[in-house]
Amino acid sequence: MLDTIQRFFQQTLAEPEAASDPAPTLELAAAALLCEVMRADYHTDQTQLEALRELLKTHFKLSATAVEELMEMAREEVEAAVDHYQFVSLIKQHYSYDQRCELVRMMWVLAYADGGHNALEEHRIRRLADLLHVSHSDFIRTKLQVQEAGGMA
Repeated sequence: MLDTIQRFFQQTLAEPEAASDPAPTLELAAAALLCEVMRADYHTDQTQLEALRELLKTHFKLSATAVEELMEMAREEVEAAVDHYQFVSLIKQHYSYDQRCELVRMMWVLAYADGGHNALEEHRIRRLADLLHVSHSDFIRTKLQVQEAGGMA
């Protein structure tokens, strides 16, 4: 755990030009919000972990090793975070509206990964969508897209 964080800061400090690139921070922020959805029902299912791996790998075009590191860092960030402000504000600043809708869609994929969603997951996604300034109609649209695709849209 500490090795991952230490390696991240060493790379950031050793390569200042990479530190100015917001992509790793954006990836971490998005992964942290996705982890929040998984934690909403106080039960992390192996199916949800696999879905998160696949979403991060596909969406960010990462290697399996990079996905594992990102997931570990995201879990640590979520555990240490007092609120979602740092993640949400970064995403709102750098993501377009369509990208924020896509992130909400990814949240629904995670919620449905274990065979269905519950009220706690829906509430967490609704709250995050509100914070991301995603309209209620797009919140519902992304939910229906995932439902129609059998949970793996």
